[in-house]
Amino acid sequence: MAKSLAVLTSGGDAPGMNAAIRAVVRAGIYYGFKMMGVYKGYSGLLNGDVAELNLRSVSDILSRGGTILYTARSKRFMQLEYQKQAADYCRSLDIEGLVVIGGDGSFKGARALSNQGIPCVGIPGTIDNDIACSDYTIGFDTAMNTAVEMVDKIRDTAASHDRCSVVEVMGRHCGDIALQTGIAVGATAILVPEIEHDLERDVISRIYEQKDTGKKHFIVIVAEGVGGVQEISHYIQHRTGIETRATILGHVQRGGSPTLMDRLMATSMGVSAVHLLANGVGNRVVAYKNGDIVDYDITEALDMPRVFDKDLYDIALEVSI
Repeated sequence: MAKSLAVLTSGGDAPGMNAAIRAVVRAGIYYGFKMMGVYKGYSGLLNGDVAELNLRSVSDILSRGGTILYTARSKRFMQLEYQKQAADYCRSLDIEGLVVIGGDGSFKGARALSNQGIPCVGIPGTIDNDIACSDYTIGFDTAMNTAVEMVDKIRDTAASHDRCSVVEVMGRHCGDIALQTGIAVGATAILVPEIEHDLERDVISRIYEQKDTGKKHFIVIVAEGVGGVQEISHYIQHRTGIETRATILGHVQRGGSPTLMDRLMATSMGVSAVHLLANGVGNRVVAYKNGDIVDYDITEALDMPRVFDKDLYDIALEVSI
């Protein structure tokens, strides 16, 4: 009987997950494995929602957003008895390794399953770019391009009415989408959870400074973790007299066809994950670091502190004048 590998997606969906699934399945078949797809995250291992995947199962999914394996969060899997149940189920299907595409929560599940004797390798898939061990996560580029496209459209109407637009982008604990989108759209101010802000200093004064140089419309980008865009909008209008509107982009940033960057990174990471499992190596996370695809022990990866790019934030301040 052929040895089997499995793949699942867990947590929030991200553009490029399908490209990663495709890479894992095709690389696994290339190395002689029978490939299994687990549906709806770790719940699939508890509910027996697993099916064989072949070359044609993953055809024509490179350009599709979301995940063909669906995704979910499983509270049951946090309990040891269900982790053992999932491991036993893997063994019953002769699954000798599992690729987990997701974020930190997904990697904790992979570590738990590895501790039960099923080698797991994690691939960072999250639009927030908030995995500390990796400089890049699958879905980040697509989400930013979507945000830039939306803000560019908002700017058209803001300019037509001499308005200020306050736009919330995703990023509960990580301001990377806000920071890089803000730079790309020429935002007057960018508010992120990593940097403490003062509305008078960081928003109102900057609007007045730009207004004095002849600027008549303004964009303020706010990360989800900062929140309060309606209140910020009301405050700006009250303090400046400029008509101000708030927009929350929301889940539109999760969808859409993945960019070249996300397809390329997903493919490279997916193949790397299979290489590890094919060589009997588990309990690892594949990452992109300093221009290379590398891998770390899962616990080491989870314990790494995330570092905010303060230099890029300072660049944003210098050019938004």
